[in-house]
Amino acid sequence: MKVSYDQRTDSLTVILKEGVAVVESDEDKPGIILDYDEQGNLLSIEILDASRRVTDARSVEYQTTG
Repeated sequence: MKVSYDQRTDSLTVILKEGVAVVESDEDKPGIILDYDEQGNLLSIEILDASRRVTDARSVEYQTTG
């Protein structure tokens, strides 16, 4: 998994699976774009205007449980 923030475009992208072709993109809610592969699996999430939608687009905390 990879998370990146582009300050120039103010977009935050969470890539769940790399190296797989995106065959469909859907704007689920305004400014939230979901990318899917040919089987309908979610590949990535893009958040537009990220600085207005998340607490701190430049900081990521990763945690596992169990």
